[in-house]
Amino acid sequence: MMSHNVAGKVILIAGGGKNLGGLLSKDFAKKQAKIAIHYNSESSKNDAEKTLEEVKSLGAEAILIQADLTKIENITKLFDETIAHFGGIDIAINTVGKVLKKPFVDTTEAEYDSMSDINSKVAYFFIQEAGKKLNNNGKICTIVTSLLAAYTGLYSTYEGLKAPVEHFTRAASKEFGERGISVTAVAPGPMDTPFFYGQENADAVAYHKSAAALGGLTKIEDIAPLVEFLVSDGWWITGQTIFANGGYTTR
Repeated sequence: MMSHNVAGKVILIAGGGKNLGGLLSKDFAKKQAKIAIHYNSESSKNDAEKTLEEVKSLGAEAILIQADLTKIENITKLFDETIAHFGGIDIAINTVGKVLKKPFVDTTEAEYDSMSDINSKVAYFFIQEAGKKLNNNGKICTIVTSLLAAYTGLYSTYEGLKAPVEHFTRAASKEFGERGISVTAVAPGPMDTPFFYGQENADAVAYHKSAAALGGLTKIEDIAPLVEFLVSDGWWITGQTIFANGGYTTR
């Protein structure tokens, strides 16, 4: 019987300094995991440092690594630095993403390229690096978006460039399965974080709150337990994208 307890396991969290990633870092710290917390840039450094302090105050061993993951060599370095410090990696979670709400006809090539880099390319090479470097029976989870099941305008680059991650997840799960590695994606509804509000006016916020069958926006506290389950007891679920959104969209 395989043990699914995360105590003593090494967990790498891309975007682990704030919002959902920050909550995951703290939750795993409470379960005595060892955590590598990644943050992107100077703008997210303060949040990441606060999260690191909290994680350490919970008695967990943790390190902080800054990296712009759109430069693929930095994904390699992120994994290598984590392994150099902890001796291996058991679980890799990618919470990185960027949202753009814009009419199709107004979207620039630069915006498309940025959305592609952050939502697709980073996700692909993060999974690739995890497939190369995770310990046997490791776990990989990527955060996508419930817009993958929506019929809507204005998010063409966000939903369109997160969509490939479903296929990456399926393919990787098939290829990595012989090593006991499960690969999943979680698709939250619009989350009650600064990531969401930057794009939306008051009317849109009211709509998103009313659209979920269970009412309201998705909270990071609704998503963290699902991710934690998938990378532990729920490892037998693999190759799947799980829509967790209170009935905002479904398939």
